[in-house]
Amino acid sequence: MTTKITPIEEVKGALIKMEAQFQMVLPPQIPSERFIRVAQTAIQMNPSLLECTRQSLYSACMKSATDGLIPDGREAALVPFKGTCQYMPMTAGILKKIRNSGELISIGAHIVYAGDEFEYWIDDSGEHIKHVPAFGSDRIEPKLAYAIAKTRDGGVYIEVMTYKQIEAVRAVSRAKDSGPWVTWWTEMAKKTVIRRLAKRLPMSTDIEGMLERDNENYD
Repeated sequence: MTTKITPIEEVKGALIKMEAQFQMVLPPQIPSERFIRVAQTAIQMNPSLLECTRQSLYSACMKSATDGLIPDGREAALVPFKGTCQYMPMTAGILKKIRNSGELISIGAHIVYAGDEFEYWIDDSGEHIKHVPAFGSDRIEPKLAYAIAKTRDGGVYIEVMTYKQIEAVRAVSRAKDSGPWVTWWTEMAKKTVIRRLAKRLPMSTDIEGMLERDNENYD
C-alpha cells in the first residue's frame, strides 16, 4: 500500500530535486544544501506557504537563490499573498548585497520616529544629516525614513522621504492593504527610500536585477 506524503514532505522533496538549479545561481559562499535547509525550515515554520501555488513557491525560492540571499526572514522572506508566494528581499539582505558589491564604503537605512531629533541640510560641501533617536519614548509613530551611502571617492548621498511620501508609494501598490505593506511596514519603508537612493548610486547589474525582482512588492 502506497503511503500518501504530506504537503510539507512534497515541497521538501521538490526543493531537494531543484538542488542543481539552485547551485547554478547561488554564490560560492552559500552551499546549496544550506540554502535548501533554510528554505525548508521557512516553509515549515509558516504553513500558509503550503497554500500557495507550487509554481509561485518554487519561483520565489529560485529568485532568492539568484540574488544570493537566504530566505531566513532576515536577508529575505517568502511571503504568502492571495494564494501566491512572493519573494521579498529584506533590508538587511539588500544592504548586504550592495556592500558586497564593492561600489560603496557604507550604506544604511533608518526610520525617524516622533520625538527623535532630526536635521537634514545641504551646503557647499554636500549633504548632511543628524539623527538622535529618542530611546526613552515608545517610538511607535514614524515620521520619515532616510538612507545614507558613502562612495569610495568620498561622496555622501542621502535620500529622505516623509511618512506621507512613503504612503504615496504604498497607495499605488496593488497590495497596499494587505501583504508586506501591512505586516512589514518598517521594512517596506526602508526599502522604499533605499530604492530611491539607489537611482543615484553606482550599481552593478546584479543589484539592479535584485531591485527589479522586488518590484512585485511595489507595482
